[in-house]
Amino acid sequence: MKLLERLKNIGPAALIAAAFIGPGTITQCTLAGAKHGLTLLWALLFSTLATIILQEMAARIGVVTKEGLAENIRNHIQHPVTKTLAIILVFAAIFIGNAAYESGNILGAYLGVETLFPDIPTWIVVCMIGLIAGLLLWIGSYRLIENVLITLVVLMSLCFLITLFMLDIDYKALFSGLFLPQYNEDNILQIMGLVGTTVVPYNLFLHAALVNEKWKNPTIKKARTDIYVSITLGGLISMCVLICAAGVQQGNIENAAGLARGLEPLLGNYALVAISIGLLAAGITSAITAPLATAYAISGILGLSRKLTAPHFRGLWLFILIIGVMVASMGWKPILVIRVAQIANGLLLPLIVIFIIWLINKKQVMGNHANSLVQNILSCIILGICILLAGKTFYTLWQLI
Repeated sequence: MKLLERLKNIGPAALIAAAFIGPGTITQCTLAGAKHGLTLLWALLFSTLATIILQEMAARIGVVTKEGLAENIRNHIQHPVTKTLAIILVFAAIFIGNAAYESGNILGAYLGVETLFPDIPTWIVVCMIGLIAGLLLWIGSYRLIENVLITLVVLMSLCFLITLFMLDIDYKALFSGLFLPQYNEDNILQIMGLVGTTVVPYNLFLHAALVNEKWKNPTIKKARTDIYVSITLGGLISMCVLICAAGVQQGNIENAAGLARGLEPLLGNYALVAISIGLLAAGITSAITAPLATAYAISGILGLSRKLTAPHFRGLWLFILIIGVMVASMGWKPILVIRVAQIANGLLLPLIVIFIIWLINKKQVMGNHANSLVQNILSCIILGICILLAGKTFYTLWQLI
C-alpha cells in the first residue's frame, strides 16, 4: 500500500522528465555516444544531479509560496529598475529559449515521420504535429496532459532500456566515462548540448507552477519523492540512449536512420520504425511542455492568471507553438536545429539559476525552508560549472564565426 501511495504522488516531476526526454535528448545522446563513445557519460551524470537539485529548489519555492518562479521574482524584487530589468531578462530568456526549443521539438517529431513517410511535404507534417500539441493544450486538463506525456515517454524509453541489457558493455570504460570528466575544444559544444537538453530552464518555471496543479495540499516531502524517482529515471534513460549509441561508432548523423543504429541489437530491421515512433512521441511531449511553460512563466511575470483555459494563457502558448511551426517549416536540417536549441538552453541556464538561488535564500519568502549551507554549496557549484561551460561555449562559438 505504501508503494501505491508513493506512486500516486508521482506527477509534476514525471512531466518534467517527459519534457527533457524529447527529441533533443535522443539526438544529443546519440550524437555524443556515436562520436565520443562513453567518455561524456559524466556530463549526463552532472546534468541529472543538477536537475534534481535545481528542480527540488523550484518545487520547494512553489510549495511554500503557492506561486511560480515568475510571480515570486515579480513580487519580491523591490527596486523598480532592478524589477524591470529582471522581468525583461526572464521574458527574453523564456521566449528566446522556448521558441528555439519548440522548433527543435517539432522538427524532432518530424524527423520520426520523415523516414516512415518520405513523400509527405514537410510543412504538412509540421502543421499536423503542431495541431496535435495545440489540441491537447486547448483542452486545458493537467491530468490529461500528464497521462499522455508519461505514456508516450514510457513506451519510447522501454526500447532503449531493453537494448541496454543486450549489449556487451565495457564496464571499465563506462565507469571511466561516468566519473572522470573529459572536455576539450572538440567536445565542448556536445557537452553543452547534453547539459542544455537535460537541465532545461523552462522546466524550472513549469515545475514551480505544477506542484499546485497536481496536489491540492502539496508538501515538500511529496515533491521530493516525485523528483528523486522521476528525474533519476529520466537521467538513466538518457544514459541508456548514449550507451546504446556508443556501441555504434559512426560519423555524421543527419536522419532517423542514423539514430536508429543504437537500437539494432534489439530490434534489427525494425529499429528504424521504433526510433521513428520514439522521435514522434518525444517530439509531441516536448512540443506540449515548452509552450505550456512559456504561458506559466509569462503569465506569472506579468501578474496574470495561470488558469489553463484563460484567453491570455492560451494566446501565449499558441504564440510559441506558431513560431515553432513556422521555423520548423523553413527546411533547415532537423538535427542542426535541435543541437542549436539545446546549446541555447545551456547558455541561458545560469541566468535562471541565479534567480532561483537568490529567491530560495530569502528568509521572508521561504522561512525555515530556505536553503541550508550544504544546499547552497551544491547549488553554487552547479552555477559555477554552468557559467564555466557557457563561457567556454561562447568562446568556442566565437572562434567558429
